[in-house]
Amino acid sequence: MDMIYLNNAATTYPKPQCVTDAYTAAFSAPPAGQFRSSGQGVEKDIFTRCRENLGRLFGISGPERIYFTSGATDSLNQLFYGLERKGRKILTTQTEHNSVLRPLYNGIAEGAEVEIVPCDPYGYVSPEEFEKRLTPDVGLFVLNHCSNVTGMIQDAARFGEIAEKHGILFLLDASQSAGCIPIDCDAWHVDALVFTGHKGLFGPQGTGGYFLREGVRLRPCRFGGTGKDSSRLTYEDGDYEYETGTQNGHGVPALNAGAEYILERGVRSIAEEEQRLMELLYDGLSEIQGVTVYGKKGWNLGPALSMNLEGLWPSELAYILQNGYETVVRAGLHCAPLIHQAMGTQETGTVRISISALTQEREAKEFLGIVREIAAAAAAE
Repeated sequence: MDMIYLNNAATTYPKPQCVTDAYTAAFSAPPAGQFRSSGQGVEKDIFTRCRENLGRLFGISGPERIYFTSGATDSLNQLFYGLERKGRKILTTQTEHNSVLRPLYNGIAEGAEVEIVPCDPYGYVSPEEFEKRLTPDVGLFVLNHCSNVTGMIQDAARFGEIAEKHGILFLLDASQSAGCIPIDCDAWHVDALVFTGHKGLFGPQGTGGYFLREGVRLRPCRFGGTGKDSSRLTYEDGDYEYETGTQNGHGVPALNAGAEYILERGVRSIAEEEQRLMELLYDGLSEIQGVTVYGKKGWNLGPALSMNLEGLWPSELAYILQNGYETVVRAGLHCAPLIHQAMGTQETGTVRISISALTQEREAKEFLGIVREIAAAAAAE
């Protein structure tokens, strides 16, 4: 039996061949970096091209304001540390990943008070509930675009409209949606966007970044070499002060290849195909006796959902799937503890199934057959 990989919300696998080829080519070529001479004279380099492609994917008219980091966690820590916000209070949601919650609750945003906007058992956050909680001291709203637990897609356009109306910075975490779901930062009034490279964008681990809208200022938390204006001991150019040290000259070309692959297929086409597969999984799992599905079928179901099987702990089911059927899923709280309080699964966690643009319908159907077999065996005991 071939492996069935359904843990793409953690890291996508497999990658498109073009991503592997780009990484191999970059690793085999002379080193190059942004603003640094490689002696090859080809520097318009892959960093600029990658920014432009990401800008097309994310609806960003100023892609020069996309900055590369090691991933979403790195980006979020930098933004929480340095974003200039008008009020001390930060609103975020019950659906958030620990990459948001832990920096905030460990005080990286100096002087901030954190308030959680609740979600329903499916992971839906009401824009009206958010607006009711707005007070003059709110300076920043952080929204998880797509839940990594239930797959719920939030109405980012509506949240952005409300934040813009009230003069509040809007930070959109696109870790799970980038490359899978259409994003339009310009139209949605997004002030800051965070993305990781190794999930839906098909890049390697250690890639990602953030976007800052024109006029949004960030106090840098890292200082060092940039390869530009090296005689200066202080920064003069804000356009590059956020990228210090040697850049990821192997990862960014591969990330760019992933972005080009998605642009060629069309992110809207990918979203429609993934939703079709997710609905197949949702319907199939819902019909199996003893299975509870956490998620909501419909337009707002992204490429992930959670389930549990009566009589088995999530970790037991995941173990059986991997060791008995070569099927990879993820069990636990998925680094998003607060949403499980809304779901009623905080004591057990769930088994998460997550697909990518390369997941085949055949794999989804085989997975459903495997779960039916395991459920029948569990019911017979």
